[in-house]
Amino acid sequence: MTDALAVRAAALTLFADRGYRATTMADIGAALGMRGPSLYRHVRSKQELLSEIMIETMHTLIADQKAAVEASDDVVVQLRRLVEAHVRFHARNREHAFVGNREIDSLENPARQLVLDLRRNYERGLRAVIERGRDADRFDVADPRLASYAILDMGIGVAAWFRSDGPRSVEQVAYTYADQAVRMVAGRG
Repeated sequence: MTDALAVRAAALTLFADRGYRATTMADIGAALGMRGPSLYRHVRSKQELLSEIMIETMHTLIADQKAAVEASDDVVVQLRRLVEAHVRFHARNREHAFVGNREIDSLENPARQLVLDLRRNYERGLRAVIERGRDADRFDVADPRLASYAILDMGIGVAAWFRSDGPRSVEQVAYTYADQAVRMVAGRG
C-alpha cells in the first residue's frame, strides 16, 4: 500500500535528481508503480510535496541545532556540536540538502516565506552562539553574521562531495569541520 510518506520519499528522490520543475506527478507515480492521478489520494499537489519536504528539513535542522546548544553551557562546545550536527545532516541527507538549497524559488507562498523564516532562524541560532562566545571573550570575530554564513556554507557543501564509502566517515568529517569552525572564530591574530 502506498502512503503519503512513500509518495514524499519518491518525490524527494526525483526532485533531487531531476529538479522540481522537470518532475511531474506522473513521474512520481511511475516511481511508485502507480498512475500519476492515483497520487491525489495521498497528496493534494506536487507543490504540497515540495513544501512538506522543505519545511520538514528545516524543522529537523532547527531541532538538531537546539539539541546541540542544550548539550553544554560552554559556547565552544556548543559551536562544535552545532557544526557537527549541521555536517552530519548534510552528509546523511544529500537529497534533502540538494532540494532545500536548489528549489527555494520553486516554492509558492506562504510555504516559501515560512521556509525563508526558518532559514533565518537557523542562521540566527548559530550566530547567537558566536556572539555569546565573542561577548565572553572566547571568540575573536569581527562579524558574527559573516562567520555564521561561512560555517553554514561549509557544512552545506558536504552534501555535494561526501560519500559514505569514501575515505572519511561522517563523524571524521563532522569533527574536522567543527575544529575548523572553532579555529575560524577563535583565532587571535
